[in-house]
Amino acid sequence: MVMDKHTCPYGIKSKDLLEREGFVVEDIHLVTHEETEAFRAEHHVKTTPQTWIDGERIGGYDDLRAFFGRSVKAEDETTYRPVIAIFSVAAAMALATSWFAFGELVTLRVLEWFIAISMCFLAVQKLQDVESFSTMFLNYDLLAQRWVPYGYIYPYAEAVAGVLMISGSLVWISSPIALFIGGIGVISIIKAVYIEKRELKCACVGGSSNVPLGFVSLTESVMMVVMGTWMALKTMIA
Repeated sequence: MVMDKHTCPYGIKSKDLLEREGFVVEDIHLVTHEETEAFRAEHHVKTTPQTWIDGERIGGYDDLRAFFGRSVKAEDETTYRPVIAIFSVAAAMALATSWFAFGELVTLRVLEWFIAISMCFLAVQKLQDVESFSTMFLNYDLLAQRWVPYGYIYPYAEAVAGVLMISGSLVWISSPIALFIGGIGVISIIKAVYIEKRELKCACVGGSSNVPLGFVSLTESVMMVVMGTWMALKTMIA
């Protein structure tokens, strides 16, 4: 579909894939809704684009990828990609900040910044759709199941704690928050995953997450407990 107010992105992707596979493409545009509906009815298909190779209909973009042996992501496929992206970028930012502040890559503050930045990123993922997050969160969090507003408060609390920990200030606020929400998280996840053996999606990266509840979500909560404890002890020692 190529219309005044809409160009089908999968049509562009299909054409690009075909050309990268060495095909010469005859690109036929559907320029009105009427043409599109007539095309679907004629060929008994629900979506566009549709690709033919040597007169044989291959199908839509995913079908074309499968035809060439490319991976096709299932709608509910489990993935750790969001978590890997968050932790990788957080680690890079922590190292960059250490290099800027101290002229060294490896310092004690790198670990602190890594955890705090990760908390901020994870909070942002949740804050994109707090309603969806809170709904998924209710599947396993023990406090949210007893007091529903906690599911709405959690992402804001995580963001506040993360920002304060980056700055190293107001530890008397950030440390208790991290210890509280992290501690409840550890208990809730251990109960749901390791005791009850439930298979759930993790709300750690937002309500639309396909990350399974387990080690990653437990890591998030453990990091908050460790960071909250460390920041409190560090302040007392200082």
